[in-house]
Amino acid sequence: MHSARSGETGAPVRRRGRPPAAARGAVETRERIREAAIALFAERGFHATGVADIGAEADVQRGALYYHIGSKEELLWEILRDYTELLLGDAERIAADRTDPLRTLRSLIRSHVDLIVTHRRAVAVHLRDADALTGARAADLQRLRDRLQRVWQDVLDAGYAAGRLRTADHVVTNGLLGMLNSLGFWYREHGPHSPAEIAELLTDTVLSGLAATDTKG
Repeated sequence: MHSARSGETGAPVRRRGRPPAAARGAVETRERIREAAIALFAERGFHATGVADIGAEADVQRGALYYHIGSKEELLWEILRDYTELLLGDAERIAADRTDPLRTLRSLIRSHVDLIVTHRRAVAVHLRDADALTGARAADLQRLRDRLQRVWQDVLDAGYAAGRLRTADHVVTNGLLGMLNSLGFWYREHGPHSPAEIAELLTDTVLSGLAATDTKG
């Protein structure tokens, strides 16, 4: 009889499908740690949250915790990086449609509001604790933020060049993003307006001041 082998090397056959239980367990543990960190950073702040607090919240022993995360700052970096990359990816997808800059701006605002509401704890962490990152991590996060702002600026520039917006000054871009990001602090899930309604109210308010022509698009 022949045992299960791969080729002529005698190496065991690697079966496709679900990863081994140990690997799945490691992924699940890391995700649990990450979710615990987001919750605690959003509630208490990065500096007021200890590694032991994260371990207790995630139900992970201290030694195992360091195995999975490396450091508290590494956790913060991953949270902020992933959230910013999510915003950036969606913004780039929307901005690729260059048929109507006002319609593109409306879509950007709607997307940004939706993502902020969905990930509002990460937003709170970003707004309060992004400056806790140091060295290369801080520089990498800033590059991501600059790329996101550049996408928005390009859309406003296109609207101004087409005569659809009265200005594309970078102050307007900064102010618009700041206003939208603050939603993470004051939005309430059971408030009087849905995310879609908030997006429409904010879009109409912004375009009533910026638009050089009809804002419907």
